[in-house]
Amino acid sequence: MDRKLTITYYLHSGFSVAMEDVLLVFDYWTGEQGELPQDKRITPEFLRTFREVYVFISHEHPDHLDPVVFTWRTEVPITYIVSADMPIGTRGKRMAPGDALTLSPRVQVKAFDSTDLGVSFLVDLAGVKVFHAGDLNFWHWREESTIKEIEEADDAFRQAVEPIAREEIDVAFFPVDARQGMMYDAGANYFMMCVKPRLLIPMHFWGRAEIATEFARRSRCRQTEVLALTRYGEQIGLHFTE
Repeated sequence: MDRKLTITYYLHSGFSVAMEDVLLVFDYWTGEQGELPQDKRITPEFLRTFREVYVFISHEHPDHLDPVVFTWRTEVPITYIVSADMPIGTRGKRMAPGDALTLSPRVQVKAFDSTDLGVSFLVDLAGVKVFHAGDLNFWHWREESTIKEIEEADDAFRQAVEPIAREEIDVAFFPVDARQGMMYDAGANYFMMCVKPRLLIPMHFWGRAEIATEFARRSRCRQTEVLALTRYGEQIGLHFTE
């Protein structure tokens, strides 16, 4: 059976993944100054074209959570899935690392650790495994941190990735943060080496499209294809055959 996935990039770490009448939305954000153009934003009209809509919020940082997502529920039925450390009162099914939920016969989700706030998500969408890292990354700050701090960050990242590496992943969204300097891609490269997703799409590049493009150009992981989506509303279609 052929299953088509349509992936749309919005801004920063925001993506949607659609298959037939199911829509997954991850860490949607319209920007500090509303940089995401109006005609590229998710609208109630778009949401109404799906029977099942799931909105994932990996943590409470403003660049991963736009309050507009909670207004959507007045227009269409939506299931929110949020990290367990979100502020009390946040709408949604809470997940901590190690938790697993069945959201519908076609959608299951597992939560994994982060090296910052919140969690990362692995969603099984009708047999296609989609991973969103949230703020999981090797957060080294080599121009500011001590050697001990860098070693601790490295150890925390490796420990967080270890259980994820036991999973089969078809599509992964992962940070390549230009603020980290020359080794901005250290976390993504390690993730590809250990986890071996079939496709990795860089995110969290703070509007620096050339960073994502350069990472995709330089990537040399045999098991993983890297594809940079850098334009607002840019889409790709992927086909998976059982």
